[in-house]
Amino acid sequence: MSKFCRHGTPTEHCPICHANVEAAARASVAGKPRRSSDTRPRSQISSRGGLIVRHEARSDADGYRSALAPGLRSTADARRLASEIGFAAGRLEALTHDPPGLYAEIAGGEDPEQATWLALLTAYLGPLEAEQPFSAIEAVRTAWPALPELGDASPGPRGSHEPTAGAAPLAAYVRFARRAGTQQLAFTGDQSWPPEQRFARIYERLVLPGLHRRARYDLLVSLGRLGRYPLAAPGLLLTEEDQVTLAAKRVFAIGDRLTLERRARKLAAAAEVPIEALDLALENWARSDRITQGFAGASLHGADERAQAGAAGALQC
Repeated sequence: MSKFCRHGTPTEHCPICHANVEAAARASVAGKPRRSSDTRPRSQISSRGGLIVRHEARSDADGYRSALAPGLRSTADARRLASEIGFAAGRLEALTHDPPGLYAEIAGGEDPEQATWLALLTAYLGPLEAEQPFSAIEAVRTAWPALPELGDASPGPRGSHEPTAGAAPLAAYVRFARRAGTQQLAFTGDQSWPPEQRFARIYERLVLPGLHRRARYDLLVSLGRLGRYPLAAPGLLLTEEDQVTLAAKRVFAIGDRLTLERRARKLAAAAEVPIEALDLALENWARSDRITQGFAGASLHGADERAQAGAAGALQC
């Protein structure tokens, strides 16, 4: 028979209490002595046929708790999340007012077809984490609608390009745009749509072979922030089991997509940052190195510090 916890929910369904029960179970297992034959680090031990399982590093639990991020158990993890929210929100602010590199060209381009195509190539390949983050994109860029010779083009950490796919995903995108008539018509849709509905509807239509969720999301966020189309993310739109979704499950202590979206919106509202900031922030929080998406070394004019302070206040860390 299910027992109700102090939150008024069956214990096995409560993300807070259930997480505590699981943590206690893991601590109990961790306390058991290993067999003398086990000489490998615990994070590499497996019980099946030599399979090596590696667990992601996390800060030691210190009693930290937050209703906005029930999966966090340490102040260090909360502070790191606040830092990544700050950077991601600051990047969005700079993307709107002072975009670097190819983003500035997309924002200022006179021909909407060429600007949209360059935005697609930028999202598809993704900026590199290098001194010249747009160099790989510059090397292969073409005028719309000519397909680039990708060859050994290096994708960035959030890029969707797979060398074995060649230019097939880009060819699928060209067909998508031509069905609408032009790229401009494809990204405008119904004139009566509000920005959030336009974002969601076009995001669905961009489900093309070889164009993964993060690339689609980055494309629409960039086009909206750079002023090319009236687009605003209504949520994280977690439609794939990618790095953002996995990090969200850890932070929000639940796997249900609808609940993840709701908790992400609550955290963004409390931190007073756009919901799309959590897309990059959550992925970076789960990594050992930050993805800057073309903003390595770029000035964020203090927007990141202001956003980080807001996130830290919301998370009380």
